[in-house]
Amino acid sequence: MAPGNTQSQDASVARDGAGGQTFSLENILGGDHENIEHPTAPKEALTPTGGWDEETGQERVAQGFCVECEDQPAQVHCETCADDFCEVCFAAQHRKGSRKRHATRPLSGPQEKRAKVEDAKPANGEATNGDADSDEELERAADDASSLAKINIVLSAQPAPGSAVGEWFIERAKFIPVRLTLEERKFLRLLEAALNVSEYTDKIDTIGFGLSKAKRIVHQIRELCAILSGLVLSADYKQGQELFQDRDFQSNEQFYQDIFELGRRHKIMNPDKMRATYGKLIYILQDSQTPEVKDLLSFSCVKPIKTVYTVLEEHDALDLLRDDLIAVATKEIYSEGRSRREVQKDIKSKERALEALAAKYARRGFSEERVRQCVYSIGDNHAFLRTNRDPCERMIAYLKQYFDSAHPKDNKSSIAIKNGKGGARLTHDHSKQYAYVLQSLTLWREILHDMFHLWTLAEQDLLNENVPYRLRDTGQGLNRVQAAPKTSRMMHAILNRAQRSIGSWVGSSVIHMGDHNVPNALMFIDKYSQVYRILLPICNTLAQIPRLVENPALRSYIEDEWGSADGLTREILADFFRHGFDGSGAGNYFDAGSCIDGRLTSAWNWCSTLEKKRFFPIFLLTDFIGFDGEW
Repeated sequence: MAPGNTQSQDASVARDGAGGQTFSLENILGGDHENIEHPTAPKEALTPTGGWDEETGQERVAQGFCVECEDQPAQVHCETCADDFCEVCFAAQHRKGSRKRHATRPLSGPQEKRAKVEDAKPANGEATNGDADSDEELERAADDASSLAKINIVLSAQPAPGSAVGEWFIERAKFIPVRLTLEERKFLRLLEAALNVSEYTDKIDTIGFGLSKAKRIVHQIRELCAILSGLVLSADYKQGQELFQDRDFQSNEQFYQDIFELGRRHKIMNPDKMRATYGKLIYILQDSQTPEVKDLLSFSCVKPIKTVYTVLEEHDALDLLRDDLIAVATKEIYSEGRSRREVQKDIKSKERALEALAAKYARRGFSEERVRQCVYSIGDNHAFLRTNRDPCERMIAYLKQYFDSAHPKDNKSSIAIKNGKGGARLTHDHSKQYAYVLQSLTLWREILHDMFHLWTLAEQDLLNENVPYRLRDTGQGLNRVQAAPKTSRMMHAILNRAQRSIGSWVGSSVIHMGDHNVPNALMFIDKYSQVYRILLPICNTLAQIPRLVENPALRSYIEDEWGSADGLTREILADFFRHGFDGSGAGNYFDAGSCIDGRLTSAWNWCSTLEKKRFFPIFLLTDFIGFDGEW
């Protein structure tokens, strides 16, 4: 082919077929942008998307992906089905019947066939709802994944004040974001205001007539540039005017990275904040990481989160995290059941330890105020654990206090459930349900203990330019379905630790991520950040029952209805332990019956029926305002 023909073809590729306009930032931001499409988009994308999936043009599953969910990399080949599956889908599809005996081989590693034996015994010696085989396989896959990832999870107990801290704070500090300064909070308000008025996801995450994937890219660039321009103009009017004239977004790269990073950092430290704007922020950054947008803007809007570890490492002050005073300077001070004198004594010792650390580790370029900021950030992490993790520990303590693990005293002390009764989708006797509740609460506690680590990995998965997403109708609306390999490996490692600490496992150990149940890591992390909203109001109500019985009229009411304060507490707990963990998370067992995520959904279902319970007036008497309020 002659060189001239090649050049003419390249030139035509850079132009839109309808309008003949060059695909450039200037034309995209101009008035006549309706007919502009991305020139390198696949042919399938040039047709209007009117179906349930933005990639409906692809009739066959992409090579190397699971034939069932089509989103996860294939890991197992079933010789009998002649299909490739991911571990989760294979376990779900081959749980029972003749499929249990299908011969399989791994798609990576030694190519050895293995056949399932019908009468194989579960690893823990107990049959649990017919899913022991799937659990065993998932645990093997999780062990391999966690060893490959070399994830070091800190699940050990926090060092007590006055004891040697070792490397505990070093590992924790790698995932603890630094508290925002006053100046950063001003930019945070600007970012939140911009996100509040933005309609980015409303315009981009839609499937309408004439909106192809190629045109979605153009819309993404226009909307992203509008947000970036507004942020600069609001922060610096003169600089904003220059941006509007020359449209040189790259010159403000550092500003964009800083303002988006502090928004992400603030959300990780405060999961209950930015509830309406964080998802929009992540999706904006997710689109900014796509090759088409990134090439046109010539810079990245994403930079790593600023953590306590990175700040101290930058100033060669990591020894602060090994100093035994750090445990005293960051400890949570509890006032329950303690005299004012004891509380004041702890406050004074904490302040002295903080000042001693600030004076010892301050140096040129690293002021005492910066040292205090790092210490306060670790203290913020402990406050998070107190609010989010401790309710799980309190519920575990209630379970062990009011219920026997094997033999209930009477029907009121039994938490057994039966499929079809009271909305339950599982059948467990008392001892099995006791174990099921205990392991669920233990798993939640371990997840929340490492929530900052999980959140960091979730953001890395979401903003990974090598892991694309696709719009898909999952049955719960249009969602961005994206694999989350790092978060998934971390969750499997945490699950294995929880399983080993308990010794046995009841129900399914399937972790949904990147499928129609949990489309992406954002949905996953948001689910577990809500655990305290379920457990904390229940714990607060139970803690205030002794105060209620001090009132003669209320004591008479409680004794007439429940016999005693203990009887009331036991009924509330029994109802929650039965129907908050009854497998009612979704319409079928495989999706969310007893799987890891379905347990949490079942607890939410219980919350929605609270006003129908006969003990609901007790919640109102203890200042309960809802599971989505402030406490």
